[in-house]
Amino acid sequence: MGWLADETGLGKTPANFVALTPLSFLDRAADVHADRTAVVYRGTRRSYRDYHARVSRLASALARAGVEPGDVVATLLPNVPAQAEAHFGIPAAGAILNTINTRLDADTVGYIFDHGGAKVVLADTALLPLVTEAVALMQGPAPLIIEVADREAGIAASGAHPEYEDFLATGDPEAPWHMPQDEWESLALNYTSGTTGRPKGVVYHHRGAYLLAMGTAVTWAVGIRPVYLTIVPLFHCNGWCHTWMMPAVGGTLVCCRDVTAKNIYDAIADEGVTHFGGAPIVLNSIINAKPGDRRAFDHVVEVYTAGAPPPAATLAAIEPLGFRVTQVYGLTETYGHVTECLWHDRWDGLPQEERAAIKARTGVLMPFMEDISVHDEKGNPVPRDGQTLGEIAIRGNSVMKGYLKNPKATEEAFRGGFFRSGDIAFQHPDGYIKITDRAKDIIISGGENVSSVEVEGALMHHPAVSLCAVVAKPDDKWGEVPCAFVELKEGASADAAELIAFARSRLAGFKTPKHIVFCDLPKTSTGKVQKFELRVRAKEV
Repeated sequence: MGWLADETGLGKTPANFVALTPLSFLDRAADVHADRTAVVYRGTRRSYRDYHARVSRLASALARAGVEPGDVVATLLPNVPAQAEAHFGIPAAGAILNTINTRLDADTVGYIFDHGGAKVVLADTALLPLVTEAVALMQGPAPLIIEVADREAGIAASGAHPEYEDFLATGDPEAPWHMPQDEWESLALNYTSGTTGRPKGVVYHHRGAYLLAMGTAVTWAVGIRPVYLTIVPLFHCNGWCHTWMMPAVGGTLVCCRDVTAKNIYDAIADEGVTHFGGAPIVLNSIINAKPGDRRAFDHVVEVYTAGAPPPAATLAAIEPLGFRVTQVYGLTETYGHVTECLWHDRWDGLPQEERAAIKARTGVLMPFMEDISVHDEKGNPVPRDGQTLGEIAIRGNSVMKGYLKNPKATEEAFRGGFFRSGDIAFQHPDGYIKITDRAKDIIISGGENVSSVEVEGALMHHPAVSLCAVVAKPDDKWGEVPCAFVELKEGASADAAELIAFARSRLAGFKTPKHIVFCDLPKTSTGKVQKFELRVRAKEV
């Protein structure tokens, strides 16, 4: 191979090198799959030809509204067609897509608008009160608000802001796209709660999203022309990049605004849904669906689940209903899933209990990643003995560029050439990873990360609270919910309902503690609260 390095004329040219970007998937699909159904939402059905034209209009309209390459355009949208169009149209304008969690409180949304520097926000009509309050709390210039009315859901435009369809009409359906010259260019900005009250901005590049989308299509055996149901919020790791993946395989994206068992069964029966992703809470809703909400179907539906290991009882109950479940694992910093519990034929004959235990493993690295293993405190791989604990360390192309405007946190996260996940695990002799605990006290409720520090900070504002500690309490429905242990100030009084209501006024609903326990908190000699003891107590509450 040495002669290649010495030869002249072997450099990159437009003929042999093109920057990787998921935009190319839709550009191709508009030609190859032009007449196939690309997007379905209730009564709306759009072909790839129409999908591409609307994306071009959005990119053009944004440019005409003053959005320049490198600007941030935010969305506050449920899983509706406009959110899918934004995933292509915003980067096609050269801008950076910032999908914001619709369940956040106004203070956090306002911080994200400021920190990311959003120039425009596409907002669902039902979320306009949240957007208005968030904008009022901003320190910097307010973004242009484009209202997305959902007529399919019976939600008409308010008239207070330019409406999305009118905005699209200002764009050119044949406008050229701004394709990245460098695949390292920023594609998306996603905020994660982390372990502090203020979220960190995670920056994705085009290369990472392209490779995760392509790699998922291979390892999940998606095949050609699948029908994918959008249960994972597109604001969560950009829906694990699955919306970007669909055009690559000529698939149909079925949008789901309201995730209910009935809507899931209806989509499978009426649209022939073949794939979806979701947290274990979604699986439980399917299992426990009312008889009137169930629909018959005659094919196996492939399911990726993440957020928490699915309980063995859940797996045992859902698979006979026609679903094949695979656990995956990842973080906002890794574009979504980067490990999978890849199944082996040798496990087929095992008893159900043993099969479920294997399926509950965190798994092995997916094919687009380079190395995912468990490291000790010195950064060395732990023995694969099924018991030695360490931190999951991740290296590969689908790892974030870093945290926006936070080089110190970025440097810390990338110590030793790996992304340090903060998740504690061990490795089996066959290499399969199994998470045993969450470092940094993150609570995962319904697939959403909750910072215990943020919840504690909210409760500490109550005048009767002297000290509090928040830990995860196992929950059959949500996987985990916040449980707060509280010490009251001497002579002060408060009851659980009062504190829960107080927290709810300051936090998003999913972050609000569901249980309050009044007690003297266990502490070390230095005054540090012993949360490991509280986790044990929380299981008994």
